Amino acid sequence: MSSTNLLSAGGLATPFRSIPGDEALAVLDAHYGVTGTLRRLDTEKDDTFRLATPKGKRFIVKFSNPDEDPSELSLQTDLLDHLARVDPGLAVPRVVRNRNGKGFFTITDSHGQSRMVRMLTYLEGTPLDRLDPTPDERFRLGATLARLRLAMAGFSHPHEAREIAWDVQHLPKLAFLLDGVADPDHRAMLTEGMARFHQIEGKLRTCRRQVLHNDFNRSNVVADRGEPDFVTGVIDFGDALRTYIAVDLSTALLAYLDPQGGPAMFDRGRDLLAGYLSVADLTADELEVLPHLIMARVIARALITTWRAGQFPDNEPYIMRNTHQGWKQLHQFLSLPLDEISRTFAPAAANEAAPKTEEARI
Repeated sequence: MSSTNLLSAGGLATPFRSIPGDEALAVLDAHYGVTGTLRRLDTEKDDTFRLATPKGKRFIVKFSNPDEDPSELSLQTDLLDHLARVDPGLAVPRVVRNRNGKGFFTITDSHGQSRMVRMLTYLEGTPLDRLDPTPDERFRLGATLARLRLAMAGFSHPHEAREIAWDVQHLPKLAFLLDGVADPDHRAMLTEGMARFHQIEGKLRTCRRQVLHNDFNRSNVVADRGEPDFVTGVIDFGDALRTYIAVDLSTALLAYLDPQGGPAMFDRGRDLLAGYLSVADLTADELEVLPHLIMARVIARALITTWRAGQFPDNEPYIMRNTHQGWKQLHQFLSLPLDEISRTFAPAAANEAAPKTEEARI
């Protein structure tokens, strides 16, 4: 896939007109036989609502970007069905079928746009981006991600090899976006960071791949401190695809970098990594490339969000909400030798057999 096509995948580059709430309710009544109150949620590229029915049930309803590929929704639907079979206790959404038994279907909205519609069960909890997890809670986050990885291990789909901009194994294909970064110091750091990534690509290619969530960030996890597992939901499988196991984990660890980019900027993520290793293994090569992949995500985020903010200025606050802190982190990363960065998580391998408390087991 070309670099420009990488950005258009999944509707990232496609503007659209939002569907009115009353029209969305009419679609749900006609196809699912449900009605109620809709609350529009902030999203990157589609119309997403929370539906509350008169009987108190809640659902998530999504009207796709007009440019979204049906194969992508087929991948997500089949993957959620797979997880329901393989690990029924895993806190992920369930697909709600319409009156015709379909997991998703297509309508033409009042603006003349083709929209794929789907409904999912709603998972109760507080979005993780509103909490500051304790070390034990970070441990349980890591264990949940590892459990999710193991549940996905046997899944395959014809569209699993799709390429998207947020999969950092394709970071070099985003190099053309450097010209759009106006600040010369920022552009220089991103360029140097790209060069660093090229140095670890060979090692990355020795690592394992499978279908993975690929977007385990704080916005896509809900939690409840009163629940034993802490995590009550992993949502938004829109970036799911076949990628490196270490890429999937690096996305989760990004949220726990020191925002100030200090010398110990990776330390808060060690609890999450320990939880992950209590459930699933990582090879020595995967541990070595892991910190580099975290910073690759910082670089990708800066490039993609800067570009998207220019494309969709009205949505800039949402698009850029996590970007600005990355400059201090990237500066610290570039100040350290490559081999020192590679050793960041090496001692974590000793924790693979760490004792598991009853409340931490998943």
